[in-house]
Amino acid sequence: MRYYADLLKLRCFAKSDVTGLTGSATAASQLLTEYRKRGYVDQVRRDLWVVLGLVDRQPVASRYQIATTITPNACVSHHSAFEFHGFAHQVNYEVCVTSATRFTPFEYDGLTYRWLAPRIDVGVEVRSGGVSVTDLERTVLDSINDLTKVGGLEELLASLDVLPYLDPARLMSYLTAYGKQVLYQKTGCLLSQFNQALRLPESFFAECAARVGKSVRYLDPDLPADEGVYVSVWQLVVPRRLTTTLTQGMS
Repeated sequence: MRYYADLLKLRCFAKSDVTGLTGSATAASQLLTEYRKRGYVDQVRRDLWVVLGLVDRQPVASRYQIATTITPNACVSHHSAFEFHGFAHQVNYEVCVTSATRFTPFEYDGLTYRWLAPRIDVGVEVRSGGVSVTDLERTVLDSINDLTKVGGLEELLASLDVLPYLDPARLMSYLTAYGKQVLYQKTGCLLSQFNQALRLPESFFAECAARVGKSVRYLDPDLPADEGVYVSVWQLVVPRRLTTTLTQGMS
């Protein structure tokens, strides 16, 4: 157990980390083989290892710490970021990982780690335990932009319903980075529904409305045509059941 304490500090590690401890690649391979047999470490995927607890033999790293170490630029995002921040309605068995470096989806310890391409390169923060995760503002925009990656519209609405605050300057900065007209439409439309709690300034919604073009879009691309209602202020077709709240516009 000479190196167990050193690996425990890392929680997740690559073979190169072990090589740095042992002094050679051969010694690192031998150590990993031995420690795996003894139940000290487990292999998550190719060249990614996790330390196991000595008592319960379970990974000492959380799903979010594992996700962060999959690639050098990986971060927890979308529904998984809502989970990390404590605002997810349901716990998912799929971990959303945004990374500029692509990787093949894989399963470990009952969870599927799935790669997502980054849409913008801002709005990422490092939190306790070294977890790299999108902040709330980017998480909201990423989720609006990719509804299927957050469990659908209903799940997103449930998360938005419990958010206490969003920074309007960050939101607008990230919207500018996205540069997508439809995202201004959807964001203004959805966040206006929850603005009694979020207290975003009227200027934020005015800016979103100013970016609305002539194209009519669907809030949810999977919405059947006969179940949608047109909301003129946002040039959006929304689910009929949401008409009462979503037609409030800039409030």
